[in-house]
Amino acid sequence: MVHVYRDVPDRHRRLAAAHENATKLLGAVEAAGLIRPGVSELELSREIQGVGRDMFGAFKHWHKRIVRAGPNTLLTYGGRPDDLRIAADDILFLDLGPIFEEWEADIGRTYVIGDDPHRIRMRDAVEAAWHAGRDFFLENRESVTGADMHAFALRSARAYGYEYGNWHAGHLIGNFPHERVQGELAENYLHADNAKRLADPDGSGNARSWIYEIHFIDTARGYGGFFEQWLEID
Repeated sequence: MVHVYRDVPDRHRRLAAAHENATKLLGAVEAAGLIRPGVSELELSREIQGVGRDMFGAFKHWHKRIVRAGPNTLLTYGGRPDDLRIAADDILFLDLGPIFEEWEADIGRTYVIGDDPHRIRMRDAVEAAWHAGRDFFLENRESVTGADMHAFALRSARAYGYEYGNWHAGHLIGNFPHERVQGELAENYLHADNAKRLADPDGSGNARSWIYEIHFIDTARGYGGFFEQWLEID
């Protein structure tokens, strides 16, 4: 059944609360020192799930938890790499899609183990590029399309001297389960063929909300970086 949510202020409040909880989850993971050398990607993923249960009780994700380290950071969501152990000098990213009261969050961050300046530059670049993209979105809110946001992400990658690592730069977010309701329609992603304005409602007249994600890769050095969150974060 397709749920209709035309109460935009309430929708915004619920998505904001979900994003706030996801941010708190990441903060707790960081504060607990779980992002560390010696642990495997799978082990860290399970530890993150445990932190979520401790904080929120019954706890689930609308998409698989992603923990990628080293060369695995070159891969997109759909990749299925071997489980790597985080090294003493490494780069890794998390991509989490927790659900709070049936509202989806989607958040991604890059972390550097050690003090390698090239990895640190990658980490900082994806975050800076995300904020630049959000500014672009806000400045062009009524007219910007999915293709525009994707093109901006590609320009950002080139400006920092990286390649863009994915075919899209974000997707819809909303009331779970949006994937089953919305399917895999081209207009649900920020990519080159989506000429639909982000401000336009869906086919049922519902407001749409968006995740913007940045995935840069440095093929010469063999790693990438990732940053994502809700575009309308306050």
